[in-house]
Amino acid sequence: MLDHNTGITNTIRKCRFDQGEMTQEQLAQKVGVTRQTIIALEAGKYLPSLLLAIRIARVFDKNVEEVFQIGT
Repeated sequence: MLDHNTGITNTIRKCRFDQGEMTQEQLAQKVGVTRQTIIALEAGKYLPSLLLAIRIARVFDKNVEEVFQIGT
């Protein structure tokens, strides 16, 4: 989803489904945030801290750049 203010996109939702349809709640628990934070990230309404971006990427065994992209 594209964050219209920053041009940052993410593939969190796709990554969750590639991981056996992981729920937003399961991802939230793994990275130490609320489900609402994951919802906001997926919708492009919120940008994660660097630490949170790294944690999310590690859950999916990906580099940060594979989960979060800068639009061109």
